[in-house]
Parts: sequence; C-alpha cells; structure tokens
Amino acid sequence: MYYVEKRIEVAMAHSLNLSYASKCTNIHGHNAIIVVYCKAKELNADGMVADFTQIKKIIKDLLDHKYVNNFVEFNPTAENLARWICEHVPHCYKVSFQESENNKAVYCLDDD
Repeated sequence: MYYVEKRIEVAMAHSLNLSYASKCTNIHGHNAIIVVYCKAKELNADGMVADFTQIKKIIKDLLDHKYVNNFVEFNPTAENLARWICEHVPHCYKVSFQESENNKAVYCLDDD
C-alpha cells in the first residue's frame, strides 16, 4: 500500500447552526490547515497515488476565500467539512481539518 499526505492552508468563512448560544453562529473566518491523506494499492501510470498539485487545486477550489455556507447543505463544522473534503478528493481516506491552533477535527473512512 502507498500513502501520501498533502497539507494545504485556506482562508475561509462560515457560520454554524447550533442548538445553544455561541458566537460561532455569527459569520467568522479561519485560516484552516487541512491535511489530506490518500492511499492506493498500486501507483497510477505516472507513478503516483495522486498528484499533490491536483489535491491542492481541489481543496483551494472548494474552500479558499469562500463563505462555505453559500454552497454546502450541512452545518459546516470542522467535523463535517473534514468528511466533505474526504468525499471530494480521489483516493482520500482521512482528512485533518484544523480551524485554529487548538481546534482540530479528523475524519477517517472506516476500513469495513
């Protein structure tokens, strides 16, 4: 099995829909650090699991300098965004979404 990881930083904004009072229900921004983990049993014709430049392009196109609430149909928590990113990147099995120094969510596909 081959594994690669790509770290990308994006500037994005969102607001959360919460069942309790929180300042996070207001529009606010993050310089999120996203780490995408991909794997493959065999390398592609170019000798790669995935092209790092293509992974970066996918993430930047999805999130960079955008208000996420405008185009997702779920509550854009770090946890939900990590899952969503994983679904959009080929060969991805895990995503770490760090929205601030002390707050990170990780989504990992089950091996079932």
